Formats: sequence, C-alpha cells, structure tokens
Amino acid sequence: MKALVYEGVKTLALREVPDPVPRAGEHLIRVEAVGICGSDMHAYFGHDARRPAPLILGHEGAGVIEGGPKDGMRVTVNPLVTCMACPACLSGRENLCGKRQIISMQPREGAFAQYVAMPARNLVEVPDGVPLAKAALAEPLAVSWHAVRLALAALHPTMEQRALVIGGGAIGLAAALALKAMGVEDVTLAEPNDARRAMLIDRCGQTAVAQAKGSFPLVIDAVGYGATRATASALCEPGGVIAHVGLGDDSAGFDLRRATLQEITFIGTYTYTAQDFRDTAAASFQGRLGPLDWTQSRALADGAQAFQDLANGAVAVPKIILTPWT
Repeated sequence: MKALVYEGVKTLALREVPDPVPRAGEHLIRVEAVGICGSDMHAYFGHDARRPAPLILGHEGAGVIEGGPKDGMRVTVNPLVTCMACPACLSGRENLCGKRQIISMQPREGAFAQYVAMPARNLVEVPDGVPLAKAALAEPLAVSWHAVRLALAALHPTMEQRALVIGGGAIGLAAALALKAMGVEDVTLAEPNDARRAMLIDRCGQTAVAQAKGSFPLVIDAVGYGATRATASALCEPGGVIAHVGLGDDSAGFDLRRATLQEITFIGTYTYTAQDFRDTAAASFQGRLGPLDWTQSRALADGAQAFQDLANGAVAVPKIILTPWT
C-alpha cells in the first residue's frame, strides 16, 4: 500500500509499505479520509519523542471495512487502543489506561495510509448519509467534547455559563461547538491569525477576537503554550475553571499563586473515553455540532505540501483532510 511516512524533521515522503495484518479481533480498514492533527505537526517538527522517525502518522481516520463478516461497513476510528482490564478501563476511563496505545505512535502505525488495522471495539458505524470526510472529524471533536464535559462538571452551579476558548484551530473550534451543544451559548474564541479568525466568524458563525479581554468563568486552553496558559490564568474568574487540552509545550505560564488565592480549578484533559467518542460521533452524525464544513481535502500524495503549508501558517481552515485513494 501507499503511505505518507514521517522520515525526519520536516520530512515526509509517499512510500510503498507492507499492508497491515489485522490481529485477532481486528478489522482491516480501507482509509478514505484522515485528518492532520496538531500532534502530527509536533512530530513533523521533531518535538514529540513518542513519535520517532520513521513512522506513519495520522490518527483521525474513517473508512470502510474490507473482508470478514462486516465487509463494506463504513466506520470512523477511535484510535486509542487500551487493555480493557485495568481499573481505569473497567471504570470507563480508558484514556487513563497505563497500557494505552494510539495509532501513529509506536508500536502502532498510523492512518496516513491506504489501510490501517483496528480492533472491532474501536470502530463506530457511520450512517450512509454522512460523508466519511466528516466522520473523520469524530476524533478531534471527541477530544474537545471530553474536555468540555469535564470542565462543565467542575464549574460551580452558581457561576455564569460563559466561556472563553483560546485557539481557533480544530480543537478550539470543536470546543466551542461542544460547549454550545451542551447548553453554553455565550462562547468567545481567541484566535490571533487574521485569516483563520475571519473564517471562524464568516464561515462558522462563531464570536472570535484577536485578543480576549475581561474575565470568564470557564476557559478552555486549546493551544497549550506558556503564553496561552498565562492568558488562561489571567482571564479566569475567581472560582472558575480552566480546562487545558492543548499540548503545545511544557514551559511555564500557569499562575499557580493566583489559582490558589482565587480557588481556580485547573483540569488537564487527554483524549476521551470510549463513551465520549461514541457520544461525539452520534452528535456529529445528528448535526448537533453544526455542518462541520470547515475542512479542506487534499490527496495523500500532496500530504507533504499540506504539512508545509500548515507550518507556514498558510491555511485558514482548522482542518486538512487527506484522502489516500485520490
């Protein structure tokens, strides 16, 4: 099969590689659509030790099962593979499994390829009327759905339901959509990129600003850099909640003293539970997260250029979807 292989810092190449061989309980998926994630970009820049070259990246996939009793079933892929036996898994918190694996990290190759093998339990059927390019968004949407669910559960019931989302990429936009789906109507997105901010306003109908001012009971940091943690710390109201979902870097920025004095709750959130993934997929298929038409499709063969364009800030849309069979 053909695959887009990460070969080193800022180096991707389309290669012929062996087809994956499904293990017991797994299905072979013909990948029809796969999104480029921020974590893929971290690997591209050489900033993710969990993703050493050479490696097939990509974990936001959807496609069609090939072979077996479910041949032809259209599915979206939960890329998080867990042991299903530890206390975390047994309590429905699979994202905290000590043996968790995710495709696009060793030992599991990713979905920037024509085929990927996945356990049956990681597949959610996609209705016939839903395009697979839209179904591939279930994974990044689930990341934000999980973060918002935890943040709202932590917010004191007397506090106003009003939120700031820092970052207008896919995770930030998805957080805004999840907040609104869960009943929070007053949501502001902070996005400094002029083209992306215009797209958020004009195409996605969001309230977006270059730099947020004031204070907010709930802040979602969908970027995760020191500067954005500092912004979240400064703009969160006393007694409020900060949900940190971005993985930009591990530098300082969070104001621990202010958080202590003002009883601000800080929540680190990572991926999603299996139920979060199913709930998000259902919400997206039902249209509760909007039309989800803020993507751009490119052929897998053009993937290296897509990464370069993203690195240069030349892409306004929050998500590029690669299509391996184009």
